[in-house]
Amino acid sequence: MNDIDVAEIEVAVIGAGQGGLSAAYFLHRAGLRPERDFVVLDHSPGPGGAWQFRWPSLTYGRAHGVHELPGMTLEGADPDRPSAEVVAEYFDRYERAFDLRVRRPVNVSAVRDGGDGRLVVDSDSGAWAARAVINATGTWDRPFVPRYPGQEVFRGRQLHTAGYRRREDFAGKRVIVVGGGTSAVQLLMEIAEVAAATTWVTRRPPVFRTGPFGEDQGRAAVALVEQRVREGLPPQSVVSVTGLPMTEAMAAARARGVLDRLPMFDRLTEDGAAWEDGRRIEADVILWATGFRAALDHLAPLRLREPGGGIRLDSLTRVARDHRVHLIGYGPSASTIGANRAGRSAVREVRRLLRPAEPASVPVG
Repeated sequence: MNDIDVAEIEVAVIGAGQGGLSAAYFLHRAGLRPERDFVVLDHSPGPGGAWQFRWPSLTYGRAHGVHELPGMTLEGADPDRPSAEVVAEYFDRYERAFDLRVRRPVNVSAVRDGGDGRLVVDSDSGAWAARAVINATGTWDRPFVPRYPGQEVFRGRQLHTAGYRRREDFAGKRVIVVGGGTSAVQLLMEIAEVAAATTWVTRRPPVFRTGPFGEDQGRAAVALVEQRVREGLPPQSVVSVTGLPMTEAMAAARARGVLDRLPMFDRLTEDGAAWEDGRRIEADVILWATGFRAALDHLAPLRLREPGGGIRLDSLTRVARDHRVHLIGYGPSASTIGANRAGRSAVREVRRLLRPAEPASVPVG
């Protein structure tokens, strides 16, 4: 390797959200030392992963998908506090309790083959040559907005949920919310309390789930996502597999007509949206609640993508094209509870890579 000032390390963990901290925890439990055997690189300004950027009105009691990190419970959180504050403080305590020494802000620009069996992680804070990389960069940095005719002529405001801050910004406005996921429904109900009018549009009719969602249903949902990833296809959204949980708040909003859904419009106009059947709705704001894509551009030099557009995994986290690379938060591990399991799985396989003679039954934590 010809690189100058490249620090050699056993494992580089990229990202310090739920998945990255889970992996770091299990690496530490397995006997690897922070900063000497592994590094954790995070581009965010502080602890909290993507949670630190969520809108202030999303309180901890209303947040969907908050799950405890391995080894430390989350107790006594005020349900009325913003989830961004609660989770950020919890992650901060976690990092300090287990001495994970997260480096931030560090912006990773590329991961490339070093030519000597190691992977080189390039960043604005230096470079590391690692024998394995655990990537847990999530999706928050890649909000997805689909292309529709007329977006450039619409005179109102367009924003993605990543830029949403508070419902008061929509007071007295006519708002079209686009998207069929949990965030779309949550924000639609919130905005409807202050907006002059709201319209909900989705590509497919939403499927509301009633009754319990147990382990069997959860395993079936994960299996569907996992199958796509194993075929090298981009993973589907969680809601497309599980449906939307019908809460009391949703049921009440549905009774008021807030959740009456229209099919996707065909184009935007200067003052709203239009459908081929002649329907037109005037709007001041288009809120694109259309999800995110995996933030994996820095892995492009490794050429990991399959012809189908996705990255194929041959285990829960291991990339089929390069077993030195593990993805957490991609496909079947794209949930907070899934990230914990994925962190343990990735570390178990990384240890086998680092120490091939080590028995497979050795625990990681």
